[in-house]
Amino acid sequence: MSTLLNEKLLQLAVADYEFRQSIYRKELEEVIRWSKKKGMSDMGFGRDKTTYCYFAIASSIPLPYDSEVRMIITKSAVVITVADDFYDTEASFDELATLTKAIARWDAEGLSGHSKTIFNALNDLVSEFVAKVRHQHGIDVTCVLQQIWYETFNSWFVEAEAKWSMGGFVPSMEEYLGNGAVSIALHTIVLPASYLLNPSLADYKIRAGEYQTVTKLAMLIPRLLNDIQSYQKEEQEGKLNYVLLYMRENPGTDIQDSTAYVREIIYKNWGEFLQHVLMDRLAEELPKSCKFLHLSCVKVFQMFFHSSNRYDSNTDMLQDIQKAIYIPLNIRSN
Repeated sequence: MSTLLNEKLLQLAVADYEFRQSIYRKELEEVIRWSKKKGMSDMGFGRDKTTYCYFAIASSIPLPYDSEVRMIITKSAVVITVADDFYDTEASFDELATLTKAIARWDAEGLSGHSKTIFNALNDLVSEFVAKVRHQHGIDVTCVLQQIWYETFNSWFVEAEAKWSMGGFVPSMEEYLGNGAVSIALHTIVLPASYLLNPSLADYKIRAGEYQTVTKLAMLIPRLLNDIQSYQKEEQEGKLNYVLLYMRENPGTDIQDSTAYVREIIYKNWGEFLQHVLMDRLAEELPKSCKFLHLSCVKVFQMFFHSSNRYDSNTDMLQDIQKAIYIPLNIRSN
């Protein structure tokens, strides 16, 4: 190609990149305002990961996905992070029991303080979801969204109950993973957002706890990725972890043996997961757009937990965020 054509193509590529940056900056500013308005970034405890959540989701779910999908997933991730930290570190056992029961009946009566802030933010988010789906598809998904969120909150309560139990109950690896695949909350993000795709989940009956294989695998893999990178922190906090449980159930093994075992499980399930995403198997399977959204959300967890726990770091991803969203390209043509 001629030098002039090369120059024009480069200019177009830079203009496209900067146009995308402008969209991402606008969306990030909007979700930061939402987080502050709902009290999610001013709780006084835990992790404010609004920017991290948006960056990871925008990286894995880029244009041409609809802005609504990125925004609704980011808001869900923010609520999940704050609520998870509340269950892990902040609340008393009685507060957790009260909040979990409130989510079960979807009623804020009896809540106060942080519990009420979390419930109100979640209720507003679900109402926003429901309105968008009703507008797009003419169906009411209130019950299924409430059930999925209750399932997630209850899984955090089960983990807290095990931690606070005077008897020091230790679940089996199977019991832990059954609850842990729920508490990682990937399905809580991806299934509601899938109603906003085209084609969507509008023609599929989704029930909490009754998920297709592609969703179950998408829940399992992030849990194990997380556990490999967070076992030291969780051991110090008195929490359970699949890596630690493996050593408990297999005396004589060390941490290297345990992490190698977990990595092998991830590798095996990753191959099966990709087959379900990429291959058309059965007519009753989820639409391909929904399966690819599953893949994109799992990639978010890979970004955070592939080689370290980047999600809990306050600095690990800052330069990446600056380059992707704020810093203009500096390209000089010859």
